[in-house]
Amino acid sequence: MCADMTQEQRLAALVEAFKADSGEYADIETPGDAEGRRRLLRSLMNIRMPRPMSPEILRLQDAYLRERAREKGIVAPEDIPVAEGAMSVWQGDITRLSVDAIVNAANAQMLGCFVPMHGCIDNCIHTYAGVQLRAECGRQMDALRAKHGPGYEQPTAVPMLTEGYDLPAKKVIHIVGPIVTGVLTPALEQDLADCYRNTLELCVQNGLRTVAFCCISTGVFRFPQERAAQIAVRTVRRWLSEHEGAVDRVIFNVFTDKDRGIYERILERA
Repeated sequence: MCADMTQEQRLAALVEAFKADSGEYADIETPGDAEGRRRLLRSLMNIRMPRPMSPEILRLQDAYLRERAREKGIVAPEDIPVAEGAMSVWQGDITRLSVDAIVNAANAQMLGCFVPMHGCIDNCIHTYAGVQLRAECGRQMDALRAKHGPGYEQPTAVPMLTEGYDLPAKKVIHIVGPIVTGVLTPALEQDLADCYRNTLELCVQNGLRTVAFCCISTGVFRFPQERAAQIAVRTVRRWLSEHEGAVDRVIFNVFTDKDRGIYERILERA
């Protein structure tokens, strides 16, 4: 059935299905335009707690999101120039990258961003992966709470690996970066370096040879952008020199012109 539907038909059906699934918003008015329906669907996905969903609706969601990925344009590692060794810089939407793993800047609850239409990378990744991603994160966190206690939260720089679901990327690596609340300290800088190092180690353990890092901790976690980029490049460069051939490509994914300029300058100075 999904294959015979147009994207507009899939979108309309998904909006009504997610409205009914929400309970609270079952009677909310559906916008008359496609962009409004896309925003409503994303908002309903953003607020949905991790729980099972009808296989039929999941198949419809998967068909819709995979076509959305094709519409946005899928980018492979070979489409991105190498800047230095195995390292590249690419500016754009990380959910377009067809790599073995993309890195998500997560919070300690590891369930994604519940703020409708929020612009953070956590929200974006969970939206375009589909609701199965939050469900898997929930299962992993349930298991960790069973082991460590009901108050367990994911520690800084400890990566969690999940499937990529409807993303072009095969896997998602979720990691909690350091939060800067005052002065930037050596301990916080070490925590950020550990985020990159531990992620790369996880890649090797799981046979993931292409990985795209977001700018960990530089958003609401307030790590200074220039210093974060310096630590990221220095750590990855050192790790690659110590593990020659362990991965094929490390992509620094940036979204703003400022971040792209910072990374390009740092790599040019090598």
